[in-house]
Amino acid sequence: MSQYKKTASEFGSETLSDRLRSSLSCGEEDNGVDVNKPDFRELDLGSSFSPFRTRTGGRVSATSTATTTTTTSSSSSSSGSVSGRMSAGPNLNMPKTPDSNTKSYSGELSAVSSPSTARSSKPGHRRSHSSGSHSVVYSGTGSVSSPAGNVVPTGNICPPGRFLKTGMVSRPTRTDVLRFGAGNYGHGSIMRGGIASKSVADSGPTRDPGLKMGVCNGNDPEELKRMGNENYKKGQFAEALSLYEKAIAISPRNAAYHCNRAAALMGLKRLAEAVRECEEAIRLDPEYARAHHRLGSLLLSLGQVENAQKHLCFPGHQADPLEVQKLQSVEKHLIKCTDSRRVGDWRSTLREVDAAIASGADSSPQLCACRAESLLKLHQLDDAFLALPNISKSEMRTISQFQSKIFGMHFEAYLFFVRTQIELARGRFDSALTTIEQAWQIDPQNAEISILLDNVRLVGRARVRGNDLFKSERFTEACSAYGEGLRLDPFNPVLYCNRAACWFKLGQWERSVDDCNQALRIQPNYTKALLRRAASNSKQLERWSEALRDYELLRKELPEDKEVAESLFHVQIAFKKSRGEDVYNMKFGGEVETVSGLEQFRAEISSSGASVVHFEVCSDVQCKHISTFLDTLCVRYPSINFLKVNIEESPAIANAENVRSVPTIKIYKNGIRVKEMVCPSPEILESSLRHYSM
Repeated sequence: MSQYKKTASEFGSETLSDRLRSSLSCGEEDNGVDVNKPDFRELDLGSSFSPFRTRTGGRVSATSTATTTTTTSSSSSSSGSVSGRMSAGPNLNMPKTPDSNTKSYSGELSAVSSPSTARSSKPGHRRSHSSGSHSVVYSGTGSVSSPAGNVVPTGNICPPGRFLKTGMVSRPTRTDVLRFGAGNYGHGSIMRGGIASKSVADSGPTRDPGLKMGVCNGNDPEELKRMGNENYKKGQFAEALSLYEKAIAISPRNAAYHCNRAAALMGLKRLAEAVRECEEAIRLDPEYARAHHRLGSLLLSLGQVENAQKHLCFPGHQADPLEVQKLQSVEKHLIKCTDSRRVGDWRSTLREVDAAIASGADSSPQLCACRAESLLKLHQLDDAFLALPNISKSEMRTISQFQSKIFGMHFEAYLFFVRTQIELARGRFDSALTTIEQAWQIDPQNAEISILLDNVRLVGRARVRGNDLFKSERFTEACSAYGEGLRLDPFNPVLYCNRAACWFKLGQWERSVDDCNQALRIQPNYTKALLRRAASNSKQLERWSEALRDYELLRKELPEDKEVAESLFHVQIAFKKSRGEDVYNMKFGGEVETVSGLEQFRAEISSSGASVVHFEVCSDVQCKHISTFLDTLCVRYPSINFLKVNIEESPAIANAENVRSVPTIKIYKNGIRVKEMVCPSPEILESSLRHYSM
């Protein structure tokens, strides 16, 4: 208080308390309010953007000869209303006399009581006041005319402990924060720091001009939520998620923000996280119907019917008829799926699983696992492998807390159980053993898991013993060892293929082909089985068409394998001979032959089969690219005769064949040109060669 007394003695005989009481009174008594604590904000009094004008008819008492001036509202169109009146003269040290006849005007500053402690305001922070102190809020949004340069604005708007000064007309405009951006005093609701005081916020929602420009108040969670909703409606889930998370950081106990974050996570297919957010929303507000319905939809999508029903049919709230219908449909197909699997009807199991997924359980990992198991039992190994669900440990934990068992097996253990069968079928015995041991640790009491664990161990031992016997050339005993493994695992293509190799060594070609057929029925692109079946059909059984079909498949799988290419070439020769075709002077390809003489050229293109001639110039870049590609095609199409002619070194050949540009590709069959291409693309060139390779 000594500070204030000192100030009063410095600037006049009248105390600061008296002056403040006089300036802030609105024609009423003070009612005991303590106004001895100054709350001023320094303002550029000469700003041309000041929102105040002089008002005629006002009265100001003065102790000197200073000119008295009062202010008035600039426009009746301003949306803000002010209770009370504030007047000022050129010198705020002069006392004034309240005018009880003066009316309040829209757009004026109002003295608003606030229950908090008075302190100076900084940008980005709320300004609080003690009980009985006053804060100044200008709530007008209309246009305001600037006053004369020597006019002092009314109101208490200087920082604490400081007084307004006169004689500063020429000072430039001071910029301040207008809620969400920078601007000058007098342009809308003036709030330092971007947050309105409670008195303004309670008066109704205010549409800030900054929001129209897409600017969001980072300190207002409701504005963050609104912006997030707009992004969500546009399908911009990542942007919406970021805004919801900012709102949660400001107000972590708001259930609606968590529920909205769950919706954004669902849009991003992060379902396990969405489940946790819905749970948090329900924890904060157990009666929050939307959070219950959203969690119910999530659980239904995950295939957890019983738990989904608890939330979709939340007591006291109306259930969504469409969601209930989906729930009933999924439940019906799951029951049929369980019954079909129990009796080993895998086609019906697959059909019911697909129906349950289509009905609404489209993100259920256990149904994906059941689908993979059904495909494996139906000898579709590649499709089964692709159908395996791939979920993280955190997702596994989240889902497991809602559903403990499926088909009488622990949920997580069932996923390992299915993966074990697929790993075993792919010949990955060590991985299969590790996986089934994980399933057994989770659910050691389950009979299916225990039986599969024993089978995996026995099948692995049978395979190792068969391999050792094969290396020792004890092929008959090796056949028995592999057969023992097949009795335990009749869907293992690796054991079938290994036993086929034993039959081949024993000269039992038909049995070798049969075992290869079994392996390929389970895994159609099994290259080892294709090679062994093709070898049995070609070398011993002389089934050229069957062997040719297998080698053609192998060429697609192994386009750079020279052994496959050579075997294909010999089978093609044998096949042509079996049909009575002339195969004179056919040789296995492997490189592009250079031709320089006209007679040599004519002899080469007249040989049996197709001949491809590349007319080139060595310095040409495109010719170099074509030449490199032809080196690769020699291996892929060994039955074709590949030639190249340098037209600069052999102009006679170029003239005879009427070659005018390079690179030019010509295809001949029995000395007759059948196709000509100028600068072809690699795709077109290979397509043409494939057509003439037989």
